[in-house]
Amino acid sequence: MNRVGVASLCLLCAIAFVNAGCTGKVAATNNPPPVMPSIATQPTNQTVTIGQTATFMVVAAGTAPLSYQWQENGTAISGATSASYTTAATSSSDNGAKFQVVVSNSAGSVTSNAVTLMVNAAAAAPSITTQPVNQTVTVGQTATFTVVATGTAPLSYQWQKNGTAISGATSASYTTAATTSSDNGAQFVVVVSNTAGSVTSNAATLTVNAGAVAPLITTQPANQTVTVGQMATFTVVATGTAPLSYQWQKNTTAISGATSASYTTPATTSADNSAKFVVVVSNTAGSVTSNAATLTVNSAATAPSITTQPASQTVTVGQTATFTVVATGTAPLSYAWRKNGTAISGATAASYTTPATTSSDNSAQFTVTVSNVAGNVTSNPATLTVTTGTGGGTMPQFGHVFIVEGENTSFSSTYSSSNMPYLTSLANQYGVSLHYWADTHPSIGNDLNLASGVISTNNDSATPSSLPLAIDNIAHEVEQAGKTWKDYAESDPNISGCGGLKSGAYFVRHDPLKYFTNINTANFVCFSQFATDLANNTLPNFSWLAPNGCDDAHDCSVGTFDTWLKTEIGPLLASSYFQPGGDGLLIITFDEDDKGGTPSCTTTTVGQGCGGQVETVVVSARSKLAYQSTAGDPANFNSTYDEASILRTIADALGLKTSGLGAAAARVPMADFFQ
Repeated sequence: MNRVGVASLCLLCAIAFVNAGCTGKVAATNNPPPVMPSIATQPTNQTVTIGQTATFMVVAAGTAPLSYQWQENGTAISGATSASYTTAATSSSDNGAKFQVVVSNSAGSVTSNAVTLMVNAAAAAPSITTQPVNQTVTVGQTATFTVVATGTAPLSYQWQKNGTAISGATSASYTTAATTSSDNGAQFVVVVSNTAGSVTSNAATLTVNAGAVAPLITTQPANQTVTVGQMATFTVVATGTAPLSYQWQKNTTAISGATSASYTTPATTSADNSAKFVVVVSNTAGSVTSNAATLTVNSAATAPSITTQPASQTVTVGQTATFTVVATGTAPLSYAWRKNGTAISGATAASYTTPATTSSDNSAQFTVTVSNVAGNVTSNPATLTVTTGTGGGTMPQFGHVFIVEGENTSFSSTYSSSNMPYLTSLANQYGVSLHYWADTHPSIGNDLNLASGVISTNNDSATPSSLPLAIDNIAHEVEQAGKTWKDYAESDPNISGCGGLKSGAYFVRHDPLKYFTNINTANFVCFSQFATDLANNTLPNFSWLAPNGCDDAHDCSVGTFDTWLKTEIGPLLASSYFQPGGDGLLIITFDEDDKGGTPSCTTTTVGQGCGGQVETVVVSARSKLAYQSTAGDPANFNSTYDEASILRTIADALGLKTSGLGAAAARVPMADFFQ
């Protein structure tokens, strides 16, 4: 086609375009190719609580339009075709689900990373573990209130003052503006909330004092005495509005750097003797100067001297033992304990407690060296005895055995007590059981058990007439062995003119041999006969000593019983029976505690410890001195001694048969008390 033809064709086309009603112009366009999608921001893991929704989002680039298709665990989610996807309310089955999104356009598609939905079981409502506390400030100061709460995050906080929410106070702590006097007495609470609920704290009170309080010295510095070369420390205690500042002075001159509540001098010299020390205490409200304290500097130290030596100790395997020394001399004193001549690491105090002992520690020797700048001194050795924890062994034989009971008193009321100084002196000189429990409540069961090894009744109203007993007992065994016995009783109404040290009632249950029908009743005598037999050296092999109801502390104080022991037992212990080589054995015990101990019960089974812990003292010329027994019988409550243990001890001491003596037949004697 020639140029004229082409032009004609173009003209025809233009006319046709106009005739068709089009009014634009046609231009040729050269478009670039589309760009495939790419993910700029990946979806992230989400954690919600059951019932909440979770939202996943993606940011992608590429030629529009972009299309989105979210998938859960690889399956397309119907209608999830936006850049973000919000789940329905979640359930526990949604926990661990994987979500991803496919982003597409005309150029292709890209799949996001898979992210995980974590669904927690349930939200925990807030709980306040630390309440806001009252605050006290001075006018112009701020006050801070703080709460500590637990519960499912996030927790929100709203503090209130006098019931009104405080704008912006939405943290776990709230600091007031500078206070004024009008803030005094204001009440502050905080409401802690989360999706599971809310809790309101206790109210904390703000106290705003009118102004600063000047310092007041409540404890003045004290005079100090040291030896040349030692240091001295002076201390003051003061009150007043904080902060308090301190400035110590020596002989009215300020001491550089001495700005604390206490001041320690450098090593002293003789020139420091008689120096005067004061401290000025200051705050914004004023200042106060302390009294002067005098420093005395002695020219020479005094070497140590031991005033109380370490004492030998006896314990059971597994227990610890404590050794103590008391020494004088110029301070400071240092201590170094040794076991069998070898220094004990870390044993550098005035007392030393061993680790749990073993049988290999038995007979170990402990000493301590006390030192200071002037010298040193070494203590006497103290011996550690470690027992196996049970009584038993061979009982020494005795020609004369005595038993006496007090009434209804706990171990803590008698042992090392000012109420019973005489009994305490015997316990300290001879031996005491720290491991003795009576068998029952009330008295009669313990008394009968002590005589027979059997708790025949717990009825204190029982009498020899209503409860005659033909069972074996200690007096019967004494008779069977051809030995002698007597029951010395105070205030026995069956004996004409029979009285006591103090006037008191006669309780037959405290005199249990009266219940037995198989013994010689001629051996029941008034207690006044005891002094006569002692003087005439005609005491029997076995003596039951029965004070009346006042003298045994049933109706009177334990001090009355202590006086009775000193008056009636003192002469016995001064006699030849208890001098070196003597064959006397005395056991002092109590029938039961005051029912305040543990356990406390009534039983007819021997060995349950139901009568509580009571003091039992063992005295003889063959006793281990100052002995504290922790032994006992494995058959008993907590492996303790009891009345049956005493009965077995008496029988073995006199060489009697024990097979008929109830529980005593199977008990071990208290042989650990003897050398």
